[in-house]
This record gives sequence, structure tokens and C-alpha cells, in this order.
Amino acid sequence: MDIKFGFADTARELVISVDGQQDELSQQINSALADNSALELVDEKGRKYIIRTDRVVYVEIGATKPHAVGFMGA
Repeated sequence: MDIKFGFADTARELVISVDGQQDELSQQINSALADNSALELVDEKGRKYIIRTDRVVYVEIGATKPHAVGFMGA
């Protein structure tokens, strides 16, 4: 699922594709935002992101529903 971060004073967004459940990630992000602490996430390729939460304006957490791929015949 994709997690999109918006930061103050910039039009650019940070989008990270991570594995995990939406509820768990939401709780982890809310905790870091409430404590104004650094948030550490690992993406699907194993890259580690450390995000300072003091400049985060919004977070969009994608749905856990997988996308349908392919064609359906009748």
C-alpha cells in the first residue's frame, strides 16, 4: 500500500510503498505525530525512511484492497 506524506512549505510529496496492515501503520504514524518523534518506515524494496514529523502537514494511507489485474471474459 502507498503512504503519501505532505510537508509544510513545499509542494512535493513523499510516497512510500510499504507492506503491512492499514490499521497497524495508521497507529504507528499517529503515535509518531502525537509525540513529534521521528517515524521509521521500510518500503517494499527494503529501503529505510526516517521522517521528521514536525514538518508533516498530512498523511494519506492507501487501502489494503489489492488491485484487480487482467481482463475478464464474458
